[in-house]
Amino acid sequence: MLQILKIGHRGAKAHLPENTLASFQYALDMGVNGLELDVHVCSTGELVVIHDFTVDRTTNGSGEVHKMTLAELKALTVEGQYTISTLEEVLDLAGKKCFLNIELKGRHTAVPVSELMERYIAEKGFTYNDFIVSSFQREELMVMHDINPNIHLGILTQASVTQAWRWAQEFSAKAIHPHFSLLTESNVKKAQQAGYKVYTWTVNEPEDIERMKLYEVDGIMSDYPERL
Repeated sequence: MLQILKIGHRGAKAHLPENTLASFQYALDMGVNGLELDVHVCSTGELVVIHDFTVDRTTNGSGEVHKMTLAELKALTVEGQYTISTLEEVLDLAGKKCFLNIELKGRHTAVPVSELMERYIAEKGFTYNDFIVSSFQREELMVMHDINPNIHLGILTQASVTQAWRWAQEFSAKAIHPHFSLLTESNVKKAQQAGYKVYTWTVNEPEDIERMKLYEVDGIMSDYPERL
């Protein structure tokens, strides 16, 4: 029986504020195989886990993430009681309980993500198999491929499986990450036969989850990990 990996999207986004340590812990408690998260670099150089390019939607503050210091970001609150987490905090929380799907959301994230992963591999017993690094951004994927070809890459797309496939070939990626609406049983099989894993997002409705299982994708990202 094929095991389809259960991946918590921004933790357990449907239950607790996205990309917070509480959300990631909730997903871990539900037994996910992987956690998906988004990273930006703040003005003092740390990697912070937040989806948007600004803090406006998810916190009580306002401003662009890359222009704010870590101290400024940490002073903000998410839904009154949570804080923005750093990538290190998420890695320490997750340990080796599951793999981490790190999406390079902000610009210039490839180099610091590679450096942090290398440190955790060297010092804390992690392996390359504990990570997959994904992005929609060609430049970040290219930089990551050039500086550290050992890192497993995933090509994100919400427009074209064919384009994701081309980039996967170009950057020696391990996986393609298409939006579930782009998938058919045929293109899933074709990608897998070419040697790529297929991790799809963000699949929340039970009927869509069942369809993805029928297509035998390799992993499903959901705001509702308990439904997977």
